[in-house]
Amino acid sequence: MAKKGKNKDEKRPGQPTYVNRKALRDYTVIERFEAGISLAGNEVKSIRMGGVSMTGSYARVVKDEVILFELNISPYKFASYDLLPAKRPRRLLLNKREIRKIRSKVEEKGMTLIPMKIYFSNHLVKVELGVCKGKREYEKREVIAEKEAKREKERALRDRD
Repeated sequence: MAKKGKNKDEKRPGQPTYVNRKALRDYTVIERFEAGISLAGNEVKSIRMGGVSMTGSYARVVKDEVILFELNISPYKFASYDLLPAKRPRRLLLNKREIRKIRSKVEEKGMTLIPMKIYFSNHLVKVELGVCKGKREYEKREVIAEKEAKREKERALRDRD
């Protein structure tokens, strides 16, 4: 008889997930990649407590590494030593094959690499990167209009019943 247990890939309740909503509004995501992130212990504790901000953050391929810039991880308030700058560049952990694929996508005109989500996978901090293309102003308006039309349609159906 097989044991009933949690699937290894299932998300544990209580583990924080941070989504870059502004990136979803300003960019069209072409492809997504999952990467580990190289952090100090105090930074991991700060992320668990909600001390992370992804506004304005981006990633670049530098030499044969992917580096995440402008990710603000506030200092852990109970740390007594090894205080690191909040916006230091952080190395992302990817395979060489993935790095080559990302480099070829980002070198196309108008493409950029944006962190979409930060989450915990078991005890590891993961970053979901998106190869994105910037939206123009009229594209943003179209998306908003579509959402409003869908909402009105659902409201009309609900009120009719």
